[in-house]
Amino acid sequence: MALIRFERSGPITTLTLNRPERHNALVPELLDELLAALQSVRADPENRVVILAAAGRSFSTGGDARGFVEHEADAAAYARRLVGRLNQVILAIIDMPVPVIAAIQGAVSGGSIGLVLGADLILMTPEALIQPFYSDIGPSPDGGWTALLPAIIGQKRAAALLFLNEPISATTAIEWGLAAQIVPAEQLPGAARRVAQTIAGKKKGSLRHTRALLWQERLAIAGRLEAELERFVEHIATDEARAGWRAFLERPKSDPPSAESSDGK
Repeated sequence: MALIRFERSGPITTLTLNRPERHNALVPELLDELLAALQSVRADPENRVVILAAAGRSFSTGGDARGFVEHEADAAAYARRLVGRLNQVILAIIDMPVPVIAAIQGAVSGGSIGLVLGADLILMTPEALIQPFYSDIGPSPDGGWTALLPAIIGQKRAAALLFLNEPISATTAIEWGLAAQIVPAEQLPGAARRVAQTIAGKKKGSLRHTRALLWQERLAIAGRLEAELERFVEHIATDEARAGWRAFLERPKSDPPSAESSDGK
């Protein structure tokens, strides 16, 4: 089964994360497919808008905790492959010459926030939550929590989220300028397509230059993402991080739904 569904309708391309049984938790294979899909879309001169969506109850719950536990013996190499590929995906989204819409339902946690932060317009269902989990589980932040988010919501807000492991609700995301719309879950695909159709009807050259100007700090962002990668790799093999991943997998199943993050349960 393809981990990324690729759908083209006229000038609009929808890329759907397709690992719903694991809450679209990130593994290298999924990121490999997503990067290839993004590169294909970028090379298509007829494409005018990209929608990033996800199958199932969650958009994505970040790096799959089972992957880190299974690769405990080569944790640093596995982390470099996973987070390094995630950074490439984030930059591929930023480098897209057309606007990108993210349609979010359910959980967005850990590094998967990078798929959202690279988009231009974010639509969220009322139940959607964005949450870091790093300080509770143990790894160092990745996916743009320090490289991208502070520029959008402010450094102090980002610090509070990361240190306290606080969630961002859909309402808060609107208030902070992170999200553009709150849409009922059953209406999310249609709402994303309507926004995409409106954008597709605008002047392509103007959209391309506007997006390039909005992302003109791309080189600085790439440097900050690289710093996240190095800190993540440095910390992932520590006793603290190893114990955190294992404790997360072994937690009682009665834990709150917002904590059903990276292991996909």
